[in-house]
Amino acid sequence: MAHLLRFDRDYSRRAFLDATGKGLLRAGVFGSAWAAFLRTGSVAAAYPDELLSIEVYTKGRLKPGDVIDAGNVELVKDLLDPVRYRQIATMGRKLLLAPTTTDLSHLNPLPYLEATARNRGKARFDATGNIVTTEGKPWIGGNPFPEPTSALEMFAAHTLSWGRHDVSVYASKEYDLDPAGNLQYQYSSVWAEMSTVARTVIDPKPYWAGEADKLRYQSVLFTEPADARGTIFLNIWAYDQNQFPQLYGYLPAFKRVRSFPTNQRFEPLVAGAELYLSDAWAAGDPFLTWGNYQVVHRGPHLAAVSRGWTSTHPNWEHTTHGGPKGNLFWDHAVELVPEVIVIEAEPVRYPRAPVGRKRVWFDARTLVPFQMVSYDRRGELFRHFDASFAYYDDGKARVMDGKEPYWSWATVHAFNVQTNRMTRIEQVREVPGGHSMRVNDPSVYDKYLTTSAMQRLGN
Repeated sequence: MAHLLRFDRDYSRRAFLDATGKGLLRAGVFGSAWAAFLRTGSVAAAYPDELLSIEVYTKGRLKPGDVIDAGNVELVKDLLDPVRYRQIATMGRKLLLAPTTTDLSHLNPLPYLEATARNRGKARFDATGNIVTTEGKPWIGGNPFPEPTSALEMFAAHTLSWGRHDVSVYASKEYDLDPAGNLQYQYSSVWAEMSTVARTVIDPKPYWAGEADKLRYQSVLFTEPADARGTIFLNIWAYDQNQFPQLYGYLPAFKRVRSFPTNQRFEPLVAGAELYLSDAWAAGDPFLTWGNYQVVHRGPHLAAVSRGWTSTHPNWEHTTHGGPKGNLFWDHAVELVPEVIVIEAEPVRYPRAPVGRKRVWFDARTLVPFQMVSYDRRGELFRHFDASFAYYDDGKARVMDGKEPYWSWATVHAFNVQTNRMTRIEQVREVPGGHSMRVNDPSVYDKYLTTSAMQRLGN
């Protein structure tokens, strides 16, 4: 029996256009998705069936468990960006379809969501353009603009808390491939970040005493291969988003910590990589050093927002497919995200940047970015990024973050559209040197986030 749609695609499209035209960027078609979650624990009540089910959306032609490939990608072309469409149509990429997740606690850490609810309506921009409380103090936790009214509010809120945890250590492996699929470089690394304000879990909160003039400490340490082992970079972010972060580096060959130009954010940290510091979390620079933020698209999309964890591998390592040697793309389970908002921005404080603008896809329900495309100074497509995220409880195993399962990113593709070079990164349990995933552990500061730690780790 045919499924009768009360609200078709055109209804949702008109609703999104109308809301955007009025400056209303809150998620939801039938009222607020955020309010629906607070009331019922699910955002389902805020969307029609055709935005919550890939089977309904495609009128039964696709369903969870099916695989999108070159033979059927035309059915979902409107749910993909041009680069992923091309990768599927011509480069052997495939996407496994999964059901849509409607519980936001599987799409963000619960303490972050609780702080967002607790602090609703308490944020504003001050005269310098920074986010402050209504009393003019640094932000106190959660998303300051859960129902945003501008592209700037969305980007600024995300920049304040990349990973939504107070402290994170990501053990990761990186694979850099040439166009023929040959593995040219492989690295193991540790990425650490600690918030000094807007803390929701670790004490003291919401501010680290004496550090409220800063936003975060962030470092990346390379542990493999041998010629990169001990290389470490440290970023210290000011709370004032008009200021460039302080950037320090330790190179084992020189055996000393040195400072780097603070606006040097558009170069790979290691040979072969297609990632810059500027690319981190799609918001690797202070948000006031970019400008001309604008919404350029709004609607449903396919994204890997909740099922990226590989619990069956003891080190959480992921499988691949596609390309000349079957190793170009991570295996991703994607789902129909009912509403995404695409924001464009320009690097107004970086006159020599190779990037002329970028577009970032945000899940409108959580305001987490999951995809980015950058364009060069000529306006041509330059590089494409897409990530998978995970709720680290798949019914068979779980990783805990306090009383709740861990939530974080799982994999990243960084693809150079102009050269067909690919960097793949995955979050794993641990990397050589005894470095493993940690969350909300205050000892991370002394271990990874000081200049003395850089010297110790580099030797």
